[in-house]
Amino acid sequence: MISTNDFKTGQTIIHEGQIYTVIEFMHVKPGKGGAFVRTKLRNLRSGAVIDYTFPSGVRVERAQIDKTPMNFLYADGANVVFMNMETYEQVEIPLSTIEYEMQFIYEGLGVNINIFNGNEILGVTLPDKVTLEVTDTIEGVKGDNTKTNSLKDAMTNTGLLVKVPMFIENGDKIIVSTIDGTYFARDNK
Repeated sequence: MISTNDFKTGQTIIHEGQIYTVIEFMHVKPGKGGAFVRTKLRNLRSGAVIDYTFPSGVRVERAQIDKTPMNFLYADGANVVFMNMETYEQVEIPLSTIEYEMQFIYEGLGVNINIFNGNEILGVTLPDKVTLEVTDTIEGVKGDNTKTNSLKDAMTNTGLLVKVPMFIENGDKIIVSTIDGTYFARDNK
């Protein structure tokens, strides 16, 4: 059990039979009445985000989520298959559960599989940034990248459409944030 006074961003809790992760929280002490904690919670089963207000000091159950490192193998239409590289155990996750994450996942990428109670798979945790290859973009006009901070659309090898600077060309490797899908830098490796 954990007190609402001890909430931290990213913490997982069980509330009203559902598993949530704390996205945001704020302790409020009004002039009249008791203190409370205003939270924004993401349901780990459905992905829905809710706002909920807890009275200050209320105890809620902590959800134990195990993160197992696995590598992406392939997608077979309705499911995505990951493999534990130490035990060679394979896990299938419905594509509908991780549609957003699949924009950043390519063959061999290491991710953490989130497992509740040892058997319920809740989804995946991606690295903060991934390196993707640009497969389709228009050519920039010489001098465009020095005049302004112009951006153009680029399609990556995973199907992600991202805004990139004008100097990025087909075949370039770029670093993309998995949090919001934005361009971070060119990968010069």
